[in-house]
Amino acid sequence: MLLSAAGAADLRELWKDRLKSVVAVEFFTESELDRRPTVTNGVVADDQGLIIVQAGAMNPRFAPDQFKDFRVYLPGEPPQRFWSAVYLGQDVLTGWHFLRVAEAMRPSLAPITRFVADRSGESDSVQIAQRVWGIGLRGKDEDFMPYFLEAPIGMIQTLPQRSAICLDDITAPGLPVFDEKGAFVGLGVAGFGQTYMQFSQRDRGGAAVVMVNIGETSAFHLAAEVLPYLGRIPADIFGRPVAWLGAHGLQPIDPEVLTFLKLDSGCVVSEVLAGSPAEKVGMKDRDMIVAMDGKPLPRLKPDRVVVAYVQREINRRRPGEVMALAVQRGSERLDFQVTLTEEPKMAREASRSYFERLGFTAREFVFADGVGRRAPVAEHTGVVAHFVKANSPAATAGLGMDDWIKEIDGIPIVTYADAAAQLAAIEKDLVRVEAVLLIRRGGETQVLRIKLK
Repeated sequence: MLLSAAGAADLRELWKDRLKSVVAVEFFTESELDRRPTVTNGVVADDQGLIIVQAGAMNPRFAPDQFKDFRVYLPGEPPQRFWSAVYLGQDVLTGWHFLRVAEAMRPSLAPITRFVADRSGESDSVQIAQRVWGIGLRGKDEDFMPYFLEAPIGMIQTLPQRSAICLDDITAPGLPVFDEKGAFVGLGVAGFGQTYMQFSQRDRGGAAVVMVNIGETSAFHLAAEVLPYLGRIPADIFGRPVAWLGAHGLQPIDPEVLTFLKLDSGCVVSEVLAGSPAEKVGMKDRDMIVAMDGKPLPRLKPDRVVVAYVQREINRRRPGEVMALAVQRGSERLDFQVTLTEEPKMAREASRSYFERLGFTAREFVFADGVGRRAPVAEHTGVVAHFVKANSPAATAGLGMDDWIKEIDGIPIVTYADAAAQLAAIEKDLVRVEAVLLIRRGGETQVLRIKLK
């Protein structure tokens, strides 16, 4: 057992020190209708108050400037005692959100880097059957009271990050895991649910049910997948810079095709996007990426993991870097030197406005919207209905979220500014009884009449 390895007294000291690397984070999301709090976990990344929060804590449909009033709490402290923090943005590679807490709190914290052991020469910092331990936090109503978790490691796998899965919950998502000597060995990740079979009188055959514990997790990324990226603080709250290749819809190559081509691994490019770095060097739809920077793609299981591996290799880089790709096209092997560029404007950067009388938010149409709708770049006009208020005139007329608005009152919409000006004029015209929208949804065009009175 872990206690016999470390000793009860030693473990208490380890717990006391390691607890300083853990915080609770609260922030408020301001939507069109309300202001809602969210509470999540954070881990301390450096001595200057850098806090890392896991990707799933923040809804990606909201723009970064809709996240307000970040507060950081110490475990076990009353919730009336907190420190403010500044949101720095989300890193595209790790998915982490970065915060910087007020200077007054920093002496009470200890970064996880302080607890890193020197394990040079080891491929993994932990091994199967080794016992590790972590920290969980209760809710705000219980003063974020910390508690101890312990379990042996049951599996170590590449997904594509090197990850360990324990035989029981070992930490909270986003919080650290330590070995018996108190060395930092990984960071908890959410989403590893347990699958059960549910039987009933109606369904004799049974149905698969996935049970997910949102407060704890049995899985963690190993320290080698965490420590190199603690400094990937975005340049702005939108997560820039973001490298772009433009090879869209990657899919793993069928095992039969791999065998025929005598390859270990690879992925197929469904579409090479117009104007992208991939298109500029001559890549084409259905090309198969088989090597990067002179190294064959690794054989990973399940097969789909290779797609995440390739995407991570792109996200790892910065715009302006050159990526060497080897591509199989039929029986021909081609080599490309691709200079990555900056990702086109992303949805989280798009301009948007809420129109109360109509009851919906119009958002700027960005490049990714066109890709998802398979629309040529020349047709990237109009705006997107980003939010539709329930029972509003727009909702009653049938407008849905993500509908593509092409015309307003018979006037084609070219830019977001065009749409915003027309919609603002409709809002102010109290005599007007209806507005007419031409929308596209799922490849079909519809006319919607929004009754204003």
